[in-house]
Order: sequence, then structure tokens, then C-alpha cells
Amino acid sequence: MTGVTIKSKREIELMRDAGKLLRDVHLRLGEEIAPGISTLDLDRLGEELIRKTDSIPSFLNYEGYPASVCVSINDEVVHGIPKANRIIQEGDIVSLDIGLIHNGFQSDAARTHAVGQVSEEASALIKVTEESFFEGMKYATAGNHLHDISNAIGYYCIDRGYGVVRDLVGHGIGREMHEAPQIPNFPQKRKGILLCAGMTLAIEPMINIGTGDVIFHDDGWTCTTADGSLSAHYENTILITDGEPEILSL
Repeated sequence: MTGVTIKSKREIELMRDAGKLLRDVHLRLGEEIAPGISTLDLDRLGEELIRKTDSIPSFLNYEGYPASVCVSINDEVVHGIPKANRIIQEGDIVSLDIGLIHNGFQSDAARTHAVGQVSEEASALIKVTEESFFEGMKYATAGNHLHDISNAIGYYCIDRGYGVVRDLVGHGIGREMHEAPQIPNFPQKRKGILLCAGMTLAIEPMINIGTGDVIFHDDGWTCTTADGSLSAHYENTILITDGEPEILSL
């Protein structure tokens, strides 16, 4: 990855546009998640929705990934590959990770959805994962340091007994999906870089009910919890400002 880029006013406007489009794709796909639908159905609809906005699916063929939407169920942390025979069931939790490119700029966001009636522990996991993102946002201000965000997310989850995934992290974003810096979701000893207005980041807690350890599968993509426990994922593309951070994909 190259150095951290500071976006111009024009570039920020373009990233706002991309973020709003991605938000709408997430809202529409979220409405479609129900028992009986396949993960491939969600992927095909996601690609259709993205292309209708004159955007490009970021993930499709990215380093060989074969789909436009990462659909991860239950113990799948991230990068679940959509399949026609992978059918969503009542009580599942389903994470959708989606990216798009609009007018040359990227947006990246993830949501975890409860399918019908889910267990209390599943519901709590989804809630804490989302809350941890917003805990991190309290520190996403120019003049703070990058790892202030990491520490806030990590301690919020660890203090509540959850496992924080360490093998996967957030990232800078702009013209490229993955730009500098890498953004851990777990506590750090060092401060990290100074945050400056105009930085755009993809902050994405990946939180497990059990251990934070994960397994990477032979398909080259699917990542699951090492102990088979449930995992949730929540992500937004954000803009660092001199005041409150702006969430571009919400």
C-alpha cells in the first residue's frame, strides 16, 4: 500500500456520492434476507443494484474473488463465497460486506443481519459489534491517533467477553479499496499515525462470541471462527474532519 492520502474537497464529494449509493444497496439487500433465499441470489441482486447506479462492484474479481457481495453466515467471519446451494435459514445471522466504485472512488461497508428469531447471544453479538464501531468513532477526529480508534473498539468488546479478530483489519480507502493505513480493531501499544482532516478510512470491527482466532479455508477466501462460534461484522467508510467524523456509507 502507498502512503496515507488526504482527499481534496472534490474527492470527498465523490466519496460521499459513492457512500450514499452503497448505503442504499445495503438497505435494499437487507430487506431481501429471509429464510429460503440463497447467498447467490443476494449476490446477483447486489451486483444488479450496483450496476444500476453506474457503479462497479469492487469485490468482483478482486484478487480472484468470484462475486460482488461477500455473504458470511454464522461462524463465517468474512469473505463467504455466494453459492446457489447455500440457503439462509431461520435463526441465522448473515453478514453482507459490499464495495462499489463510482466515478473512480470506492466505498466499503458491512452489516450483520438477524434472520427471523435468533438466539439472545446472537442478538447481543450483533449489537455489541455495531456499538463498538461507534465507540471507535468517538476518537476518529483530527489530532487524535489512529490507535485511539483501535483501542476504543477492542476494549469495548473485550470488556464484554467477546473475541476480537486480529488476523483481519480495517484500512484506508479512496481511489483504491485498500489504501494505507491498516486499522486494527484490537488494543495497540503504539499510538499509530496522527489523524488529519481529509483522511478516509474503512473501519470494520469483526467480533466473535468465542475466541478471536480464525481459520482460512482452502477456497482461498472463506474465513471462519476457530472454535465454531458466531461472528459479526460492521463496517463503514468514514471521513476524518476537525470535528465529528462523517460516516459516508450510513
